[in-house]
Order: sequence, then C-alpha cells, then structure tokens
Amino acid sequence: MPHPTPDPVLAGQESVWDYPRPPRIETVDRRVTIEIGGQRIVDTADVVRVLETSHPPVYYVPISAFAEGTLIPARGSSFCEFKGYARYFDVRGGDRTVQGAAWNYPTPARGYELLADRVAVYAGKMDVCTVDGEVVAPQPGGFYGGWVTADVVGPFKGDPATLGW
Repeated sequence: MPHPTPDPVLAGQESVWDYPRPPRIETVDRRVTIEIGGQRIVDTADVVRVLETSHPPVYYVPISAFAEGTLIPARGSSFCEFKGYARYFDVRGGDRTVQGAAWNYPTPARGYELLADRVAVYAGKMDVCTVDGEVVAPQPGGFYGGWVTADVVGPFKGDPATLGW
C-alpha cells in the first residue's frame, strides 16, 4: 500500500513522516499531566518521547511520577520489534480504574534503555492528558499510544485503512 501524502507543515510544527524507523527516543523539555477519575495522577517535566514514522509521539514519564496506588500491574504483554517486551498496567484515579491503560518496557532493547523505568498511557482512556498545557488527542484507532498535539502533523497511522502503511 502506498504511503499517503504528508500534510503541510507550518512554522513550529513537525511531520510524523520525517520521524525515523526504527524509532528515535529523546528527552524533551515538556510538562506532561494526566488526569483520571477527577484526579491528577501525573504532573512532571521529566519526559521522554518516542518518534516513529507515521505515528504521533508517544510520551513516557517516570513510574515514580505517578501518584501512589494509581498504577496496578495488569495481565498481558506485547512485543515491539524495536523496544522489546512490554508489560501493562491498569490505571486508577478517583472513582475510575481503566484496564490495560498504560505500559512500560522493564528491560528494553539496546538503544531504548531510557524507557526502563518509564510508563506511557493511552490518552483516549484517560480523562485528560496535556503537554505544556495543551490537551492532547489520542492517536486514531485505539491500538497505538501516540499523543496528537498542534505541533505535529500527519496523516497518522491508526485507523483500519492505515494498517498497510
């Protein structure tokens, strides 16, 4: 299946079609907040993001940045050809618990060691996730965990029609 035509990039934006494959990991100077069940469970500027062709960035924050008791080990695992084996967490905040809403790579593959003690969450399963105060949109489709902000343009992989990209 041919790749789509990238969306126009304006000043201050980046195209996901300029991201590499295999993915690049980078520390960024951004503040991330996560809220669920009416409770802010994360507020940190200790942020790493993973950039991969056709995907909006996936933001990872330290496990220690989560409020106590909000990450609950869950069943299941998955494998990424680049990052290695992932484990999953249920996420609890206030009156809500969402199953399998977060993941991390406890022993990531070489080159992705920064992810070892960090967690990413599915923005669409939380009440609100922000990057520098901007409310993010979840990556389309619900399978991938990218966060869409105004400074990133697509089109983004995720909807069923994009599986061949």
